[in-house]
Amino acid sequence: MKTPCLTSLLIILLLVPLRQYSQSIISIGDNRELFLDHYLIEKMDNSELILHHPYCEGPVLYFDQPWEGPFSAYCTVIKDEGLYRLYYRGVREAGKDGNKMEVTCYAESKDGTNWKKPDLGIFEVHGTSNNNVIMANAAPVTHNFSPFLDKNPYCRPDEKYKALGGTKSSGLIAFTSPDGIHWKKIREEAVFTDGIFDSQNVAFWSDSEKKYLCYFRTWTGDGYSGFRSVGRTTSDDFINWTAKEQMNFGDTPLEHLYTQQTSPYYRALQIYVAIGARFMPDRQVITEEEAKKINVNPNYFKDCSDAVLMTSRGGNNYDRTFMESYVRPGIGMQNWVSRSNYPALNVVQTSDTEMSLYVNENYAQPTAHIKRYSMRIDGFASLYAGYDGGELITKPFIFSGKELEINYSTSAAGEIKIEIQDEKGNPLPGYTLEESQIIIGNEIKRVVRWNEKAGLKQLNSKPVKLRIFLRDANLYSFKFNK
Repeated sequence: MKTPCLTSLLIILLLVPLRQYSQSIISIGDNRELFLDHYLIEKMDNSELILHHPYCEGPVLYFDQPWEGPFSAYCTVIKDEGLYRLYYRGVREAGKDGNKMEVTCYAESKDGTNWKKPDLGIFEVHGTSNNNVIMANAAPVTHNFSPFLDKNPYCRPDEKYKALGGTKSSGLIAFTSPDGIHWKKIREEAVFTDGIFDSQNVAFWSDSEKKYLCYFRTWTGDGYSGFRSVGRTTSDDFINWTAKEQMNFGDTPLEHLYTQQTSPYYRALQIYVAIGARFMPDRQVITEEEAKKINVNPNYFKDCSDAVLMTSRGGNNYDRTFMESYVRPGIGMQNWVSRSNYPALNVVQTSDTEMSLYVNENYAQPTAHIKRYSMRIDGFASLYAGYDGGELITKPFIFSGKELEINYSTSAAGEIKIEIQDEKGNPLPGYTLEESQIIIGNEIKRVVRWNEKAGLKQLNSKPVKLRIFLRDANLYSFKFNK
């Protein structure tokens, strides 16, 4: 007869391989996976991950109203069904963070390109109620008011929109709105206070973590010392938040991050994309004489900034696979001043093949405005191999779906082929590289076939690897469709 201790030991020994198995096999379900990090990569041969840069489409909105001006900033773009909404701080004169002259402004668009500032008539500002102000006389919340569309399936309709705003002196104050225009406080006191908050502090509902997340301004040193950085907190109800976690950046050098703009990528909600403003204090580019020519505020030309791309899959980790600039400052002295080139929160789709990013430019100048930048859908980065060809092998994973869809482009001479292997790297009969359809073209959506066969249901829940061969080609994403 087995003793209780021996029985327990046998159970433990039997469970060990199962735990090791479950930890080594990644479950991706039917998630879309982008080549933004090395999460699924086991081996690369003569191939690489490359960063793509969005294309400047020009100005779409100027901060030209009396209640707006050169220091308008901290922009958020939200696509709600067929309407694009833009939120930003309006203020004409530089002053202390959270001063009473700061307001929150609103614009909207039907296509993401042509924007209008509606006369809302909610507040009287600068002697008129014919304005696009949705929040006034609410300092310091109006310094950095940042809304989001709540995707929590249990969200009440009258709280469809939520927002946070405030500085260190006030903490973060929580708001709700049924329509994104008329807002009310959830409560008078702050919902979170353990941060510096002198930037845009962003929140959203995480579908993958099943909770609200907030990413906010911290510093790496005491008070306002060290590097401008990011903290994270989570909440089940948007009112009670966990203790602060400092974000880390892996084995990469610290840089000043003035904004981080973290949000779930709309086509892959498990990946949080953070297109942040990288601030380079005291890195002066233009001279005093040049500063006078462009009429920039004399306190705002001795630094420069650009935008960088980071990602996260939850927890307190950012991945910085790409350290180089994502959006470089443009040609012209006006682009090389302090606190310019700050990206708006969120990337939104603006056509069947295109998505858009918005950038706050010409800061502290009379010409301050927002530019639109366009990029291919999923086109932040890609897996790339040149003319000689290369390949990638994934880590073992489990998927759920009946077919494999890819977003890709090749040259006329290029191609992509894909092999499905078992978890040990053995090609699966019927899905070998030799049986793979040679894929040539440029498509957002293409179903992969093997000898004209696309069905994969028999492989569901079985650990597999992908072997991806490319020649003069880019692969932006892949997904198993149900």
